[in-house]
Amino acid sequence: MTLTFADAHWIYPPQSSEVTDYAVTLVTEPGTDFWQRSYYGFRNDNAPALLLESDVNFTFTVKATFDYQAQFDQCGVIIYLDSENWFKASIEYENDSFSRLGSVVTNLGYSDWATTDIETPSQIWYRLSRRGPDFLIESAFDGVHFKQMRIFHLHVLGETTVDMGKLDPPAPPAQPIRFGVYACSPLDSSFTARFTEMTLEECQWRSHH
Repeated sequence: MTLTFADAHWIYPPQSSEVTDYAVTLVTEPGTDFWQRSYYGFRNDNAPALLLESDVNFTFTVKATFDYQAQFDQCGVIIYLDSENWFKASIEYENDSFSRLGSVVTNLGYSDWATTDIETPSQIWYRLSRRGPDFLIESAFDGVHFKQMRIFHLHVLGETTVDMGKLDPPAPPAQPIRFGVYACSPLDSSFTARFTEMTLEECQWRSHH
């Protein structure tokens, strides 16, 4: 089904944005970011994110289009439970030669960062799937051929147990989460991010059993 952001809500609303039924556009502001503690020591929790809420398992797909201006400029998808428990996936701009396609998982106040170096594009599709407290993030440069970026777990959503004797156990019950899109410029920069082609479906990430 086609997704609209009519019922979505901002955290840290940007000064400049436009939200329609089928597109989200925002202009980032300098010094905005999400990060918690690990390696760098700092804690940043001030980037704009437009969030939906769901208490079921799902697959969320969106196209991100951008024109980065400075190092670390980024935009993509996010799950935001609170300031110390969240996830984001994006392409972070480095320089004219390359950028970093990556994701950050923050559990209990500590962030990690998994990346791969790529040539900087101007657009990318993300596909985020949920099965209880576990998630799959994928990306595609053509909107068709998605490749896995990582599988991850958000601890505060709770542990689940699975009967290994069942061929295809049902997905565990889901708790409400907030998810959507975000963009930010950690340094002295600003750029326009646009999100389109958003869909929300039943979870397409099959159990491995």
